[in-house]
Amino acid sequence: MDITEQYPEHIPVLRDAFIDAMFSDPDGSYLDCTFGRGGHSRLLLERLSDKGKLIAFDRDPEAITEGKRLEQQDVRFTIFHSDFAQIASVLEQEKCDKVIGIGFDLGVSSPQVDNAERGFSFRKDGPLDMRMDSESGQPLSRMLDHVSERELVDILHNFGDERYARRIASGILKAKHNKELNTTSDLENICFHAVPKQARYGSTHPATRTFQALRIWVNGEMDQIDTAIEAAITLLAPGGKLAVISFHSGEDRRIRDLIESAVRPCTCPPEMPMCVCGKKPSMRWLQKKPVRANEQELLENPRSRSSMLRVAQRLTDEEAIKLAGYSGGLH
Repeated sequence: MDITEQYPEHIPVLRDAFIDAMFSDPDGSYLDCTFGRGGHSRLLLERLSDKGKLIAFDRDPEAITEGKRLEQQDVRFTIFHSDFAQIASVLEQEKCDKVIGIGFDLGVSSPQVDNAERGFSFRKDGPLDMRMDSESGQPLSRMLDHVSERELVDILHNFGDERYARRIASGILKAKHNKELNTTSDLENICFHAVPKQARYGSTHPATRTFQALRIWVNGEMDQIDTAIEAAITLLAPGGKLAVISFHSGEDRRIRDLIESAVRPCTCPPEMPMCVCGKKPSMRWLQKKPVRANEQELLENPRSRSSMLRVAQRLTDEEAIKLAGYSGGLH
């Protein structure tokens, strides 16, 4: 049975491209760092042999509940209730050898968005929460009690590329002070009226970037991405592949730059014919230009329209030494 028929509430984005990107050996060990509702994990398990192994991570208790069901059904699968920044320490505890495929599907999952009580959606009235792990951390409502307008402007600009960050931040804090900000509908209304009239009825809702930025802030997502990608690169076996799906330009730039620093670590001046800094590359790009959903997937799953997939591969020691000898291809 097709995976989307088994689990119609969650259609994994870039399903074939993502699995093709990280898979290479049916007997190998793999990491799914963002289990969600398990769409990608189940697809990968279909390709693994009895010797294969898949370890998954998620910070959402509801995702862990689903993952535990799968864990009971398939001995090749194990899930940990942890954010993906902890993958290195978890694998060390598990005494897991180098893995040959690591995947990240960043952002918020469809079931999380569709559950109004989680506070992720501006289309459904719910509490000002936005926590990925509803059992820890502070909800958005409390975090807004301790943020300055300058800080909030930076959050909206840096994490949401919000053009009207100053106007929206001012509106949010004014409503908070007046006790007029209590639900996601209140927040959506503030965003809608904060932007100029000509910007209210475009293809993107005026609250989209603000909700995205606040979710990233509440969950510390950018810092976790930095830690997790750097860890993933070291955890990969030579020839192992890293596949990362992101959904907005800020995430995508961060992923690109983190991988690029492993592909081109040399700090020697471009005019030098040989590398003397001693920094060796550890990765190569397999897909530097992001893969996007094709027309068929966009028809089947409109939420995939903003998804971007980048893919890189861990070099062998011999390849790294060879590439490190010349700066011409590294600058």
